[in-house]
Amino acid sequence: MTIELSLTVLTAAFLGLLIGSFLNVAAIRIPGGESIVAPPSHCMHCGHRLGPLDLVPVASYLLLRGRCRYCKGRISPAYAIGELTAAAAFAVTAWRVGPDAELAAGLLLASVLIASAHSDLRTMLIPDKIVFFGLAAGLVARIFSHPLPWWDYLLGALLGGGLMLALAFVSKGGMGGGDIKLWTFAGLMLGVKLTLPAVFAASLLGSLYGVWLMMAGKFRRRMEVPFGPFIAAGALLAYWFGEQWIDGYLKLFTS
Repeated sequence: MTIELSLTVLTAAFLGLLIGSFLNVAAIRIPGGESIVAPPSHCMHCGHRLGPLDLVPVASYLLLRGRCRYCKGRISPAYAIGELTAAAAFAVTAWRVGPDAELAAGLLLASVLIASAHSDLRTMLIPDKIVFFGLAAGLVARIFSHPLPWWDYLLGALLGGGLMLALAFVSKGGMGGGDIKLWTFAGLMLGVKLTLPAVFAASLLGSLYGVWLMMAGKFRRRMEVPFGPFIAAGALLAYWFGEQWIDGYLKLFTS
């Protein structure tokens, strides 16, 4: 790894910590119709406004031992986990893309997917505001950075959303509207070639989770399982490693 790439990865990881904190706020407030700006960050137990020392990503949680500085109420570890997840996703994206204009598109992809997954885990909802922002920003990003022809990304959006719409129709509601929209966004950012590997990876991860639920005796008929985290994981894995997957698969038939 070159010095330039190392600095890019470290900078992206630091940026991920900061943006991850904002993504936590978006995932928590937007589903409830709250503003992401007001009121300022505050304790969920006592309502006390948090100061700068309370808002340092990850470090504040560790130093305060997971409790509010003012009322000692317990703070969910989900906040720190969300920040670390964003930092890791940003770092891997920077490692795979490098110091290139495409990095901005990759970080946008990671941000929208992480916020959507967090929201889905908390509320079983993927808010339209998050996905529509991603679609609008994604269109702009693909105007300035398009390693593939621009129409390839539009076809990717149609493929991602179309496949999930067909699945929702066949399964009679087995796929939620938020999932369909999120796949449309993922397809827009990935393009046609990487959308199918993303769908495969997300489906595989979701199936493995279902098997684990059954083996652990936690599976219940008609239980609702948030699919947003699997969409996020599948899309990011395809963005990072999809080209290698496709090359490896093709070599099976050409060697």
